[in-house]
Amino acid sequence: MEYADYRRLDAVGIAELVAKGEVAPDEPLEAAIARAEQVNGGLNAIVHRMHEVARKRVKDGVSGPLAGVPFLIKDLSQDYAGEPTTGGSRASRGHRAAGHSVIVQSWLDAGLLVFGKTNTPEFGTKSVTEPEAHGPTRNPWDLGRTPGGSSGGSAAAVAAGIVPAAGASDGGGSIRIPAACCGLFGLKPGRGLLSSGPAHAEYFHGAATEGVITRTVRDSAALLDAMTAIADPGGPFLPQRPAEPYAELARREPGTLRIGFTVRSPLGTPVAAEAVAAVQDAARLLEGLGHTVEEAEPDIDGVAMAQDFLMMWSCEAAATMDLVRRETGARLRDFELDTRLLAGAARSVRAAEYLTALERWNVYARSLAVFHGTYDLLLTPSLAGPPLPIGALDTPLALRVLGEVTLRLRLAGYAAKTPMWRDQLVANLAPVPFTQLANITGRPAMSVPLYRTGSGLPLGVQFVAGLGGEGLLLALAAQLEEARPWADAEPDL
Repeated sequence: MEYADYRRLDAVGIAELVAKGEVAPDEPLEAAIARAEQVNGGLNAIVHRMHEVARKRVKDGVSGPLAGVPFLIKDLSQDYAGEPTTGGSRASRGHRAAGHSVIVQSWLDAGLLVFGKTNTPEFGTKSVTEPEAHGPTRNPWDLGRTPGGSSGGSAAAVAAGIVPAAGASDGGGSIRIPAACCGLFGLKPGRGLLSSGPAHAEYFHGAATEGVITRTVRDSAALLDAMTAIADPGGPFLPQRPAEPYAELARREPGTLRIGFTVRSPLGTPVAAEAVAAVQDAARLLEGLGHTVEEAEPDIDGVAMAQDFLMMWSCEAAATMDLVRRETGARLRDFELDTRLLAGAARSVRAAEYLTALERWNVYARSLAVFHGTYDLLLTPSLAGPPLPIGALDTPLALRVLGEVTLRLRLAGYAAKTPMWRDQLVANLAPVPFTQLANITGRPAMSVPLYRTGSGLPLGVQFVAGLGGEGLLLALAAQLEEARPWADAEPDL
């Protein structure tokens, strides 16, 4: 299979040709491997090869609705038995998974051919993909810029034509941010719909979820059907799924929707003119399709929500570090400084503070529910500006020196309460202030690649739905995709 023939197909298209016998099951895989060998050296999207694993599966025979489709999984939480899962950390380099995670098993059951794992920041804690363990992943549309994070390796691989879809996860925007940076479609499912097992009941109190990044909406719908097809009897919830497949819901007209939009950063930080223009452009397109669009936003204290998110995010980093140290015997210096600083800050958080912050998630969820009582969807920028240059979020040297000193003196908890520390945390969230709301509230959300900057960089827009709104999001996304197709756009590599 020639690359040009491979690139024009999405996952559903490949599976259809394989099922009809028009393409041998190994042909798409070999085309994907050849493309990876051609472009990954400049992108650093794939950090672990599994070529022979995938080839063996083809020889043994694969079946399922997506049989024969090449696929990559994220090197974070998506365990493949016998293969490393490093989480982007030097501390986990020797770890090999004892078994498949439930989400990976669902992909294998669907017939996907996993032939590698993609880059991620250490434990997925950043909105860029620049781990010290593997080096930075670069955006195929501009190699000097980030593909976003934490699913940046997956997004770069899809945008570069290595695969039509790849595994991703989202705890604060990690599907939607990379999708927005790379001109792709990214749906974050709602809380509890997908399994985090067997190693976890929920990630981050259910704020984090598994998922995928794709070029086409129908691929995301088909993959969501595959991911929800597998039961997890040890999970904390019995997910309520729609009576019809998501693939069918994506083919339906969304009806006439009432959509509230905002371009104001919930942190009060600047939003670039291009991000504002992206939302305004989307609003005009939506109105042209018959939807009602007006300026409105939920009544939520965005700064307080960000503070709650960051405090609990740092506690999650500390717990992850402790777990990795128990499992691998890693030393503190095996972790990145920024991760150690987050964990050090978490050590000063009292249990009552943590539980009070968690309880406030209920306040934010109910305020968003009030908004959705009037509006079907919330529309915002996915990013506060174009994809950042590589290294833009590096911790300044002065703070790195101060951080090492505070850690050595066990004063990280004290430092975390200083204005300098808080300002740095806000600075790290400022480029991506819109995505955490859907995680904290557990609502489904998506980034849709409707806009390009003057220099040709992708810049997605975000839609947030109410509980159980995955089907509605897919239906609207399919309508937008038909009105303004994006899947054929290809970077010059």
